[in-house]
Amino acid sequence: MKHKPLFERYRISSMVFIYFTVSALVIVLLVGVSMYGRMRGQYTNAILEENQIIVNQSAQTLEDYLQQILKLSDSTYYNVIKNADLTDQSTYDKVMLLYESQKERISNIAVFDQDGLLQLSVPAARLSDNTSVEKEDWFHQALSRTDIMHFSMPHVQQTFDTSDDSYYWVITFSRAVEILKGAGAYQGVLLMNLTYSGLEQNLVDIALGNNGYLYLVSSEGELIYHPNMQMITSGLMEENYQYAGTLQDGNYHETFNGKEQNLSVKTVGYTGWKLVGVTPESGFFVNEIKTVLFMIFIIMSMLFLLTVINYFISSRIATPIQKLEKSVNAIEAGDLDADIFIGGAYEIQHLGTSIDKMAERIQNLMNDIVNEHESKRRSEFDALQSQINPHFLYNTLDIIVWMIENEKKEDAVRIVTALGRFFRISLSRGRNIITVRDELEHVRNYLLIQQRRFKDKFSWEIDAPEEAMEMASLKLMLQPLAENAVYHGMEFMDGDGEIRITLRHEGDELHFTVEDNGLGMTREMADELLNGSASVPASSSHGSGIGVRNVNERIRLYFGEQYGLAIESEPDEGTKVLIRLPAIPYEDLKAEQEAETT
Repeated sequence: MKHKPLFERYRISSMVFIYFTVSALVIVLLVGVSMYGRMRGQYTNAILEENQIIVNQSAQTLEDYLQQILKLSDSTYYNVIKNADLTDQSTYDKVMLLYESQKERISNIAVFDQDGLLQLSVPAARLSDNTSVEKEDWFHQALSRTDIMHFSMPHVQQTFDTSDDSYYWVITFSRAVEILKGAGAYQGVLLMNLTYSGLEQNLVDIALGNNGYLYLVSSEGELIYHPNMQMITSGLMEENYQYAGTLQDGNYHETFNGKEQNLSVKTVGYTGWKLVGVTPESGFFVNEIKTVLFMIFIIMSMLFLLTVINYFISSRIATPIQKLEKSVNAIEAGDLDADIFIGGAYEIQHLGTSIDKMAERIQNLMNDIVNEHESKRRSEFDALQSQINPHFLYNTLDIIVWMIENEKKEDAVRIVTALGRFFRISLSRGRNIITVRDELEHVRNYLLIQQRRFKDKFSWEIDAPEEAMEMASLKLMLQPLAENAVYHGMEFMDGDGEIRITLRHEGDELHFTVEDNGLGMTREMADELLNGSASVPASSSHGSGIGVRNVNERIRLYFGEQYGLAIESEPDEGTKVLIRLPAIPYEDLKAEQEAETT
């Protein structure tokens, strides 16, 4: 008797139990004995020291950036503005040259006199209508402390109008300057709007170790920059920046919202801003140099042992499971014809076979359901379509018979001619979808026939835009509604009746309305007429409302439940029927129609 290999004689549950038990025991024993008590320590301090260095370097980078701004302001003032005629084109050109060299960092350079009047602007700009420069904080600060350079908090630039009416974040730099105005020298203010992105570029790519990050805060506790600025302003994240703004340079430990974290604070020169490095304490782990070497030794030993133990297990269990998983993923993605892997241990082989048979059964069931649903839909649509032709034909023949009996032969001939044109469109080579143009021509012929039948007792009008004429429409959709308007709305009216058919192209939909000024009906009767349980008013001798229900059901069967009819009516105030169809060019459905008729 031939015996199966050892691994194939055991169930997958036994093999998985042995695999995880051996692996877990090895890992727990080695890690528990070797790593217990050897945590945190020197690596934590190394991270804090490294982060402090990064914070100091970042602060120096910011100071260098601000120093460049100060040098630019000195160059603008001492080399160009001072003792210069600000109205001279050469002065503008010199300031423009300085601006061009720093325009990635500077959005505006402007000079104002002590009354807040604009003397020079680069690039040329106009003050916003709602801006009063003399009321701005930066203007007052520059004039009140003439010996200090002033940096504002980030804000939306609203001082100048922009060509595209856009607004962006800036930091306003201002200082007092002396300008020539007329025959004398007067005090003024030099303004430079620093782009927020220019400041942000100095901080955005800086990352601290141990999931740390940097943010910038003023000494008054106002947040200037944060990598998660949007989340903080929207309330999705909190930061203890107001407290950090009060700290002096150095390292601090704090508990905020139940979380332990270390802060490294460095004051940025020229501004008093505080650059704060945050290092979450929850992320610290053992990684000092000796521990790293020891861990590498332990991990390599564990990997060697696990490799030997799992060599045969992984080849017998993991590989077949992975292959079977790929097959299942293919089925899950919708590929029911994918090849199913069958191999490995007994349970895996049996599972693969079962999945293969299941996919085949699902495919067959889906095909059966799709075919059955499509067949049912077409049968219901064809049955409804077949109801509408004899329903109208019987009524039209009654009209012709009436005219012949009353010796109105010429009228009968004209009606028969119109009837021929009517049925030419009605048949439409067996197609269920025709153009809006043909559908309107169809209902127009019908109304001509009925107008002769009722001796011009009513008038009618069709209003439709030319651009919608080549859209797709359901055949014999408007005529049953016009028939209801004639018989149930016009037949027993004392005065002249009016029927109005309109079409509007609204976005991706077509909206038809068939409106009359007839007897109307109650809300309950309209609902029953549309939902299929209605009877017409007792005074009417024609129809039973089947046309309205028929049209509504055919539209929904063909185009979907979101389309169809709605009825608005009140007794003695007429009736309006609204039709919603998708706005689809007829040519897009023509091929499908031709396939249905073959």
